[in-house]
Amino acid sequence: VFSFLNLTESNTTKPINLNNLRHNNMQNRNWSFLIPLCGMLVFFLSSCSNEENRIPIPMTEQFQPKLSAYNIYQGDPKDLMPSDDYTLFELKSSLFSNYAEKQRLVKVPAGEQIIYNGNGIPTFPEGSILVKTFFYYNDARDVNLGKKVIETRLFIKADGLWNVAAYVWNDTQTDAMLELDGLDKSVSWINKSGNNRSIMYHVPDQNECVSCHQTNKQVLPLGPSMRNLNIEVTINNQNINQLQHLQSLETIHPFDESQVSQIVDYYDTNASLSARGRAYLDMNCAHCHNPSGWSKPAREGYDFRYETALGDTKVLNNKEKIKEVIQSGEMPYLGTTVVDQEGLDLIVAYINSL
Repeated sequence: VFSFLNLTESNTTKPINLNNLRHNNMQNRNWSFLIPLCGMLVFFLSSCSNEENRIPIPMTEQFQPKLSAYNIYQGDPKDLMPSDDYTLFELKSSLFSNYAEKQRLVKVPAGEQIIYNGNGIPTFPEGSILVKTFFYYNDARDVNLGKKVIETRLFIKADGLWNVAAYVWNDTQTDAMLELDGLDKSVSWINKSGNNRSIMYHVPDQNECVSCHQTNKQVLPLGPSMRNLNIEVTINNQNINQLQHLQSLETIHPFDESQVSQIVDYYDTNASLSARGRAYLDMNCAHCHNPSGWSKPAREGYDFRYETALGDTKVLNNKEKIKEVIQSGEMPYLGTTVVDQEGLDLIVAYINSL
């Protein structure tokens, strides 16, 4: 679930207290600055209690206190150069996260492979590790000017269950420490337009991670579905289908990748508005609004998954209500802290086109 706080360039914003549903800090705030991108989700979730949305956190893996214990990177840690045990992968469409850049890695135990089981999340073997690192380029116009690494999230599969935790990088960018309770961190950078940006970045606690990553009351990864991995990537200056590449590395068990569907990149203006709008809802909203998500939104019946027929999403019968909620400013208790203006424009255009 996402909310968007309208910020001017170079301004910072006070962090919102997620553990208290983020309401206390908003009481003294000018509500005219609140613009939700997926505000419709809050409307549907507004009567939902915090406890109702939580599930027991599986702790079948004891997380190490320092990220360096996992030997994810080689050389200077801040360069984010993966070690030989970790494989880089990309997604066609991804979650908006305060304009942060992301690096995604996977480690599969020796002799094991990921198994294809349809267009969704594949079957990962026991002991698999998924790594997602969030960072900002100091100046997005020139990546050679370095970056500031903020956090790394680990998903570790142990005893058949996924365990999740966040690590916060130190100021010297030499390591990251386990942080289970969440925290807020000030971040500044120059965006691609040359504007100075400064935000209060929120690192989620374990309960917040679990809230979005629950499916049928179990913790599961969200992004690396087969259809989202089914993209063309550049390896050694050659273009290749990523699923073919991962099979050549023996990371994924061989299968016919032609049977896998694709999701569009919602920022790709060459794709249809309908496909882009559905892709955005899938990646940014459907983790809550699907029949297997949080209990309250699941009962509401909204289903924003990409493969769901439009008539079954409940969007068509609620277009004006959805637009009203987006534009009026409902505040969710989980979300980002800056406006995804491009995403906001996309969703409004998509709804208007229906």
